[in-house]
Amino acid sequence: MLGFICSLLAGVAMSVQGVMNTRLGDRVGLYEANMIVQGTAFVLSVLAVLFLGSGNLAAVAHTSKIYLLGGVFGIIITITVMLAIKGLGPTVAISIILIAQLLAAALIDAFGWFDSERIPFGWQKFAGVALMIGGVLLFKWKV
Repeated sequence: MLGFICSLLAGVAMSVQGVMNTRLGDRVGLYEANMIVQGTAFVLSVLAVLFLGSGNLAAVAHTSKIYLLGGVFGIIITITVMLAIKGLGPTVAISIILIAQLLAAALIDAFGWFDSERIPFGWQKFAGVALMIGGVLLFKWKV
């Protein structure tokens, strides 16, 4: 149940953040907004580690170096979401983002990338993705 609640919260937070970042970028600039967003996240992350952290930062030396690139995606995600929302509007942009996330996650599962358990991507999942794409097209269709 916790996973479901966290998934809902993450989805809402990502959509709201995307719109907030885009509006901030309209006023201060795209890269300036990204700096504010990432800087705020950094400060809050440091505070979270100081007050709540119980892990072992030294273990990063024994972690696959590819996983250290995860932070690089922060700037890619923030800027591309802002540009997508600005160009397509929140609903269509987030819908396409969700489909892209689902397809990327399906590939990760299907091939067991990044030490994930392999989970087959059967016809039902292809049908689900096709329905999502059809939904976006239907939503975007103007009569």
